[in-house]
Amino acid sequence: MKVALESPVGPVHVLTEERLEEGIRESRLNGRGRIIIPIQRSEQAPVQRLVNVLQPGSYVRPHYHPRPQAVELICILRGRVNFVVFDETGRIEKSVTLQTGSAPTIMDIEPMVWHTIIALESDSVILEIKGGPYDRVKDKVFADWAPEEGSPEADSFLRSMASESCSG
Repeated sequence: MKVALESPVGPVHVLTEERLEEGIRESRLNGRGRIIIPIQRSEQAPVQRLVNVLQPGSYVRPHYHPRPQAVELICILRGRVNFVVFDETGRIEKSVTLQTGSAPTIMDIEPMVWHTIIALESDSVILEIKGGPYDRVKDKVFADWAPEEGSPEADSFLRSMASESCSG
């Protein structure tokens, strides 16, 4: 299943409305309910910059980033999302709604913090900036207390987590 659009080329990249609309279309068609629009030219870039387009129902398995340079900044560009922080057992410690047009719009998270993001509106768009380079094997540690993406349990876990995080 497609995870990302093609990376841009050249020394200057402008995220155009057309490119953003392409990402929105792809996220709607994608079985994952989300798509990445890379901003960096390569996964080897020392700073990873990407736009993530999410649809409600997209399950981002709770995880943390173990590498010390993996400080992550998330900024909402369109829509509304819940950013959820967990303790090591999966208990929700904090839930912050990021939405365009009102504060807060930015979330900054240190490495080794369990977290996920839940789309609350269609076509929600976030900008993510994180220390790189990207390493598929070492980038994330997934929570063993959360079901795998695509598993039969993932949908009910997402609904439960969304309900709890939005009410607390």
